Amino acid sequence: MSAPPADWEAQAERALARGRRVDRWIPSFLLDSPISDLGFYWGTAVGMIWGGLLSTGRVENVDRLLVFRGLPSWAYRRGGVCVGRCYLTGNNVSAPVLAHEAVHARQWRRYGFLMPVLYALAGRNALRNRFEIEAGLVQGGYVHARYARKS
Repeated sequence: MSAPPADWEAQAERALARGRRVDRWIPSFLLDSPISDLGFYWGTAVGMIWGGLLSTGRVENVDRLLVFRGLPSWAYRRGGVCVGRCYLTGNNVSAPVLAHEAVHARQWRRYGFLMPVLYALAGRNALRNRFEIEAGLVQGGYVHARYARKS
């Protein structure tokens, strides 16, 4: 894992502030609502189908996160992907990673159908993607703990 840019924490703070500004434009009835629940359940159904078809490993429920192991590497980016409450991965299942993915499941619950769109708009660079930052860059394996500010 290479060292992040020297100003990565400032970039992360700016990304979080941008995300809060974007959220102010989203009608409140779409967030943490029956409508977002529909999107969350839709995402979970997609994740269960995807994981059910491609998983060759153990499937388990870890604190309400459905973890599908043994997926081929082409089925997800980096270490895995969270879709609804499903975490799809090869075998990237350490406790910190599962805690990171549980945050993504909560994000799916909040944003529902908007989650894939907002995530895509946040960009592929995890150091600038508000969803990855909120879930924890160290826990997600994007930044080594030695580079994180000690509080």
